[in-house]
Amino acid sequence: MEFCRRFSKNKAALIGLVLFLIIFFFAVFANLFVDYEVDAIGHSADRLAPPSIEHIFGTDGYGRDTFARVLYGTRNSLEMALTATVCALGISIIIGAVAAFYGGILDSIIMRVLDMFMGIPVILLAIAVSASLGPGKENLILAIIIAQIPQFTRVTRSAILNVVGQEYVEAARAYGSSDISVIVSQILPNTMGLVIIQATMAVAQIILSIAALSYLGLGIQPPAPELGSMLSEGREYMRYSQYIMLFPGLMIALTALSLNLIGDGLRDALDPRLKN
Repeated sequence: MEFCRRFSKNKAALIGLVLFLIIFFFAVFANLFVDYEVDAIGHSADRLAPPSIEHIFGTDGYGRDTFARVLYGTRNSLEMALTATVCALGISIIIGAVAAFYGGILDSIIMRVLDMFMGIPVILLAIAVSASLGPGKENLILAIIIAQIPQFTRVTRSAILNVVGQEYVEAARAYGSSDISVIVSQILPNTMGLVIIQATMAVAQIILSIAALSYLGLGIQPPAPELGSMLSEGREYMRYSQYIMLFPGLMIALTALSLNLIGDGLRDALDPRLKN
């Protein structure tokens, strides 16, 4: 398959894919490596223990095993990021398809409304929505979805505009196919490459946004683990127990890096014209 051949030639993308699969495996099957119910319970005798054979990432200020919390925190971050991406992408595809396919006044109204939201930085918009809804996992996901919809919609609309006037689309219309049938069967399959690239790279950005919001106390509330909140909790011990912040921060960086590398590889493989 041509796509696989192009992707496999990108060594950085393969490294990113392997790295992400390792992170994903350890996060999803964290229960195979740690017993969270035991390791995540604080023990005063183990408080601020440095990395060792018993606690390979050390323990935090409550004596909780940092390795166990990093694994389950990564699982929570990936779950929220993937959920937010899928939901935001699904809504954006519908809005972008309607705007690009019908055009005219409807397109102008939709895009002007989105322009108002695009004028606000994504992270600032997410903070505003999350702060108004209150902290919590569901509210954080909703805030990320709302913040990502304008950007996703613009990408989707742009991709659809490139194909909406093609001959095969006009032929489908002339054949008598309904608008929904034309969009679903003719337009979307030929625009999903760019959308998939955008979504892959957006997951990395969303993970960083989730960590930032959790760091500010707007995400999952303690004692549930989340990488951003773990960084926030570790600030108190940063001067003499740096490992408390090191490992959650490293996991955030590696996850975002792997997804960006995969996104670059997908871009080059799906559209070699964009390589340079």
